[in-house]
This record gives sequence, C-alpha cells and structure tokens, in this order.
Amino acid sequence: MPSWIGAVILPLSGLLLSLPARAEVKARSCGEVRQAYGAKGFSLADIPYQEIAGEHLRICPQEYTCCTTEMEDKLSQQSKLEFENLVEETSHFVRTTFVSRHKKFDEFFRELLENAEKSLNDMFVRTYGMLYMQNSEVFQDLFTELKRYYTGGNVNLEEMLNDFWARLLERMFQLINPQYHFSEDYLECVSKYTDQLKPFGDVPRKLKIQVTRAFIAARTFVQGLTVGREVANRVSKVSPTPGCIRALMKMLYCPYCRGLVTVRPCNNYCLNVMKGCLANQADLDTEWNLFIDAMLLVAERLEGPFNIESVMDPIDVKISEAIMNMQENSMQVSAKVFQGCGQPKPAPALRSARSAPENFNTRFRPYNPEERPTTAAGTSLDRLRIVWRTMQHSVTDIKEKLKLSKKVWSALPYTICKDESMTAGASNEEECWNGHSKARYLPEIMNDGLTNQINNPEVDVDITRPDTFIRQQIMALRVMTNKLKNAYNGNDVNFQDTSDESSGSGSGSGCMDDVCPTEFEFVTTEAPAVDPDRREVDSSAAQLGHSLLSGSLVCMVLALQRLCR
Repeated sequence: MPSWIGAVILPLSGLLLSLPARAEVKARSCGEVRQAYGAKGFSLADIPYQEIAGEHLRICPQEYTCCTTEMEDKLSQQSKLEFENLVEETSHFVRTTFVSRHKKFDEFFRELLENAEKSLNDMFVRTYGMLYMQNSEVFQDLFTELKRYYTGGNVNLEEMLNDFWARLLERMFQLINPQYHFSEDYLECVSKYTDQLKPFGDVPRKLKIQVTRAFIAARTFVQGLTVGREVANRVSKVSPTPGCIRALMKMLYCPYCRGLVTVRPCNNYCLNVMKGCLANQADLDTEWNLFIDAMLLVAERLEGPFNIESVMDPIDVKISEAIMNMQENSMQVSAKVFQGCGQPKPAPALRSARSAPENFNTRFRPYNPEERPTTAAGTSLDRLRIVWRTMQHSVTDIKEKLKLSKKVWSALPYTICKDESMTAGASNEEECWNGHSKARYLPEIMNDGLTNQINNPEVDVDITRPDTFIRQQIMALRVMTNKLKNAYNGNDVNFQDTSDESSGSGSGSGCMDDVCPTEFEFVTTEAPAVDPDRREVDSSAAQLGHSLLSGSLVCMVLALQRLCR
C-alpha cells in the first residue's frame, strides 16, 4: 500500500473521531420545553429556542439550560402553588370527614331535641289541656336549658336538673294540698326540702347520672368535631418557607431547564423534600392521634350497648315508681314541709272543698302503656325512635371515618409522593430526576418531624424555630383531648358562654378569632356521684348512662306523661 494512502487515512480517522465531540458541544433544541412551558399558561417569549449558558440560574444546576431568569422565577412560583394545592387535595378526606360528620351529627341531635319538645307539647296540650298549659313553662324551660347546654351555653346540668325537680315538687305540692294557699316564699321553702325529703324516691339521682353523662358526651363530641374540622382546615393551608420553595422548584421544574420534560423526580428524593417542607405538620401527628383516640372513646358512650326499645320499659318502671312514691308519701312529705316551713294559710272555700287524694289521682295516676296517646303519624316515641336509630348509624359511621384519619399528617409526604403524576415511582429508581441529573437518588430518607430535618439534604430547615401557627393547633387539640377524656369519665366541662364574654380585659393570649378560637377556657367539675358498687344502680340504668338520649330525652318524655296526668 502506498505510504500516502496511510497518510490520508490517519487524518480522516482523526476527523471521524472528533465529530461526536463537536456534536455534543452544539446547543440542543428547547422545543419540548417550550411546548410544556406554554401548556402551563406562560408566555413563550420567556424561553429560548436552544439551550443557553446557565450561569444566571440561582436554583437549578448552572449548566447549559433552556431556562431564563424569568422562567426560573415563574416556575418557582408555580412550584409553590402546586405544592399548596397538593397538600390541600391530599388532606381533602380528613377535612370533609369532619365537616360532613359534624353537620350530620349536629342536625340529628337538634332534630331529636326539637322533635321531643314538639311531640311532648302537642301530646300534652291535646291530652291534658289547661292543666298542662298552666304548668308548661316548667317543661319548656327544661328543653330550653338542655338546648342551651348542648350549644355551648354556660349551663350547669346538675343544678338545672335539681331546679327542674324542685319546681316540679312545688307544682305537685300545691296539687296534693289544694286546701291551702301557698305564697311564693313558702313554695321556695318547699323546694329547699327536695333533697332531704326525696319525694320522688331515688329516680332523680339516677336520672341525673344518665342525663348529665349523655349530654356531656354529646356536647363534647360535637365540640370535638368542630375542633377537628377547624384544625384540619387550617393545617391543610400551608405556607411554604423560602427554603421549601427552592427545594420544590429544584425537584419539580429543574428537569425542564435541563430539557428532561418527561423525567419525574425519584420517589425517595420527593420524600425528603416533602418531609422538609411538612416537618411542622408531622409534629401535629402525636397530638392528633391522641385526639382521635379520645373522640373514639366518647363515640362509644354515644352508641350505647342497647337501643331505645330495650331501655324503654326500665325507664317506664322507674318513672312510675317515682310518681307512685310521691303519691304514697304525700302525707309524710306534707307533714315534714309544714314542720319545717310552718303551717300554711287555708285556701278559699272553693278550693278546700276538693279532697287531696281525688285531685291527685285524677291528674297524676300512672298511665298504662296501652293508653299512650297516638297520632296519625304514630306515637311520639315512635318518631323519637326513628331519629335515635338514625343517630346511632351516624355515630358508627363517624367512628369508622375517624379511625381512617389517624396518622394523616405524618403520612402526607408518602401520600403525595406515591402519586403517579408526582414521581417516577418507588420501583423506578434509575430513570428518575435526583436533583442534578437523571440517575438514582442516593441520600437516605429523613425521619418525620422538625428535629429530624437537621441534616435534610434537600430542604434548608431551621429546627430551632417551630411554626407558631402549627403549635397553636397542637394546643387546641390538647385542650380538646382533655375535655373528651373528662366527658368519657362522666365529668362536665364548663365551656365559656360567648354571650357572657366581655371585651374588657382580655386574656393576653394573642389569639385572633381566626387563629385559635378552639382553645376554650374550661373548668372541670365532677359529675353526680356514682355508687362505688354499681350494682346498686340496676344494669339498665348503668347502661343508659352510656346512651346518648335514651337516658335523657325519652326519660323526660315518659316522666312528663306521667306527671301531668
């Protein structure tokens, strides 16, 4: 072979070897990036047609890029908005759970109260006429106070029920002693003997236990649903820090700047970014879980072991026993009152002509269940039973949804990062964006919570400055959990009555109305004493204490039916 041929081949081979290097240096097209950028609604005037030098970039790698400074700024803002929407969407379930279940429970309970009062009033007006109407304010006041207590009013249930029985004693005392005239002062003296004389036997004490525990549980439970709703709504509206926004931009849109439009972030990379951005939310989890556990305990009280039919007869017996006890001991009761309050003045001749036993028996004889007044729609108790069954189903539904909401805040990063539109997926660890290039993500995954982000490789987190807004929500949950525990144990919580609040001094808490209205001031008081040996209170009464309205409204309906005869 001639030597010149070799001389020619050598330069040619050198030229061929150098061609790939020159092709690599040539700027790549930004066509795909332009298309994706425009699809976001941004102006294409911001983006070059081919890659440019990236020294101007502040967040993305400063290599050849399709991103200008304007693009980096706009995509950073886009990252922030998408993150805020992601958190709100991901927490949608827990927020709707509390919003819808609070509405449903509150509607059922109010309906039960309204239905009980209306049914009682209609029945008593029709059945007892003028006698009921002359004494109706005693019963109307009872329902008014029960409603006011449920809605958060400053009502002491024990005192209110004591007052109900005392007023009832005053009215009945006048009916069993029509031959006398009683002044207001004298009747006030009579009411003071309610506890000492026990004219209704032990029924008021037992019913007090049942009514107070039922309403304490109901009011605290609906308050808990309110607090859960408010906390979930507030925490789901995040305000990412500058360090978080930089990390989001780097994860979500720096692949655009490198021309890797279709490459999604690595799953573990996404987890570290989200754990850094949601570190404070994760710290809410411990108190949130305790709150959910306390809500579930109170829900058990609301369900009760027996339905309304199974407790109706025992209540019937107890109320009959109370009325009969008053009738049988009317002479002794009157004698003791006369001894303590003095001999009353005789009534006019017209009233004294009627005998006490006749007057009492015609109005207050124990009714026979077969004689229960009816309407075209059925008995009042039938209507109450329907509402009660609906409420039982509602409580069961709420319990199931509450269980699903546990650990929701620490699970947010995992829920977000498992979304197919968000990451390349846990199974694809090689063909994904790791923050610098399309390759495996090597750093370890951080643990949950603020203090564990000190070495987060993706987000600059100041662990010495907890989010004060999140701390306020933690405190609100802690206060509510305390109330729920008290309610489960039968202890009342005196919620502050907003109608009694004054704008004078202020607490100095610094909480605005839209920040922490859930942090009520409260004082715990013991519920009515329960015998150490619960066998003294028969099983039906003890079980009624755990049933929301079977031990309260139905008791009252049946009691009033007997008392007004």
